[in-house]
Amino acid sequence: MTRLPAAKRREQLLDTAVALFAEKGYGGATTAELAKAAGVTEPIIYRHFESKKTLFIAAIERTGEMVTQTWERQMRTAHDPAHRLRRLIGANPMVMERGRGFYRVIVQAMMEIADPDILAAIQEHIISLHRFVAREVALAQDEGHVSKYYSPEITAWTLLHLGLGYGMMEPLGIKGHAEDERGVRVRDLIERLMLGDKARTTGERAERSVHHDD
Repeated sequence: MTRLPAAKRREQLLDTAVALFAEKGYGGATTAELAKAAGVTEPIIYRHFESKKTLFIAAIERTGEMVTQTWERQMRTAHDPAHRLRRLIGANPMVMERGRGFYRVIVQAMMEIADPDILAAIQEHIISLHRFVAREVALAQDEGHVSKYYSPEITAWTLLHLGLGYGMMEPLGIKGHAEDERGVRVRDLIERLMLGDKARTTGERAERSVHHDD
């Protein structure tokens, strides 16, 4: 077992826990499996986390950090708030290659909301995502790219609802899901309704010049 500084060991345990909980869920994963995967003994785990539930909640929090990091990375090269919003709409962690693995922690956690502590962690996760999205919507509104008829808060809730619903359905492999016979996608509809033709055209030119992970 390689000896690591406490902070680095905690990070390693968290990264391992995210992968294990995403695969097996809270009830299915054991600390013995986590210790084996991390190359440590179980007592090492309990030096950093007082219980499996504490570790699971920390994994939920880590997943939230990963989501916002993914979004920020996707939007880094966007040329204006409208383009940032288009990138955000396309960066659904539930279906992105980089995100679908770790975001399964959240899906697994939703099965455990009878536990008030886990429920509170999930609520805080959603609130933090909402805060992030609402801020981006407000920026786009301030620049005149999005109508101010609806508040950033209700617009952000709508985008989260749509994103979660899409993320739950996409893995089912339903023929024709989220796309019509002309190749128009659900995200195209959302972008058109929010940003209009002019912003859409501008965004498409930028997308052709900047490669990113959709």
